[in-house]
Amino acid sequence: MARFEVLGLTIDRDLIRSLAARLAEKDSKASRIRVAVRRAISPEPPVKGGILAALRRSPLVGAGIRVTRSAADDRRVRL
Repeated sequence: MARFEVLGLTIDRDLIRSLAARLAEKDSKASRIRVAVRRAISPEPPVKGGILAALRRSPLVGAGIRVTRSAADDRRVRL
């Protein structure tokens, strides 16, 4: 067991205390509550490669767009 300090709305004080007390009982109901709260807070675990998948869903995929960049050899940098 550990003691936690949390910040929240005053109206949620009794709810948070009762939730903490219920989870501390370590029974099957507490396990079900724990799973339900985790799902409510984070419905899906983060998926690796999400950015790549989003880029692949882009309507520009297969559009044949070619992006070119001009090369400049005489670029001057002032420090």
